[in-house]
Amino acid sequence: MLIFLYGPDTYRSRQKLNEIIEKYKAKHKTGLNFKRLDFNEKDLNELKNIASSSSMFKEKKMIILENVFERKTEQLKEIVEYAKKKNFEKDEETAVVFYEKGDPDKRTELYKFLVKNPNISQEFKPLENIKLESWIKKETEQKGGKIDTQTIRKLAASVGGDLWQMSQEIDKLVLFADKAVIGEKEIDLLVKAKIETNIFNTIDALAQRNKKLALRLLHQHLEEGENEVYLLTMFAYQFRNLLIVKSLEEKGVPYYELAKRTKLHPFVIKKTWAQMKNFSLSELKKIYSKLLELDIAIKTGRIEPKTALDILVMGI
Repeated sequence: MLIFLYGPDTYRSRQKLNEIIEKYKAKHKTGLNFKRLDFNEKDLNELKNIASSSSMFKEKKMIILENVFERKTEQLKEIVEYAKKKNFEKDEETAVVFYEKGDPDKRTELYKFLVKNPNISQEFKPLENIKLESWIKKETEQKGGKIDTQTIRKLAASVGGDLWQMSQEIDKLVLFADKAVIGEKEIDLLVKAKIETNIFNTIDALAQRNKKLALRLLHQHLEEGENEVYLLTMFAYQFRNLLIVKSLEEKGVPYYELAKRTKLHPFVIKKTWAQMKNFSLSELKKIYSKLLELDIAIKTGRIEPKTALDILVMGI
């Protein structure tokens, strides 16, 4: 069997890839015949070794091939010739999945072969207009949130078709709304571009127990006009990510599985993985509980948001 997944919308293409892998693993429990090859690191010889190897178990093979189109034209031709020789498209015992981020060169022999011959060929183009709005509604509901039509349109206009960013914005909105319907005022407050990088820098300082630097960065946010409640929500969002990733890491989940398990952007996974090394799981639980306490205290008027931020930083 041949499967070809490609296109610029890597969020949905990655979801589809994970869905295919999960179905395979549910049926073939040992996982010994499941292989992933990144052609930035491996080559056709590695594919040949895997495809020709025999198995101790009567299980179907699944081979995931990524970044194949990074190879030179002549090498792509060799891959086509090998796929034809092995007759992968009619092979019921081996599933070969070509996964390509972005648009592959459609002039290549490999592209023409794959779109013509595979059992499944799916292109993932960026969602727009009604399709994007429908996706936002469904994704928000799946994350336990509620959102009205006008707000969906505003969110779509603010973020566009980058579903990695959109998913993270929805996470923040659902967390902030706390079971209430997400409205336009939440979009105005929470959906801001490029703030995440600055928040990561502040949390990096906290992770290194450099409170002086963390406070300076925090007040820099405030001087630049960032809303205190927004900053607390961003802290809650990232410490929630840290807690989730740390929990999975302690359960033995490998790094390459984290994006699939958490649905976080690879950049967020990379930063979170580095930051969590400086915290124990119990520390993260305490910090996250403190954030929730401060959130309640702010909403009930028992503490000023700016004071809450200072307490948070000094308490870590």
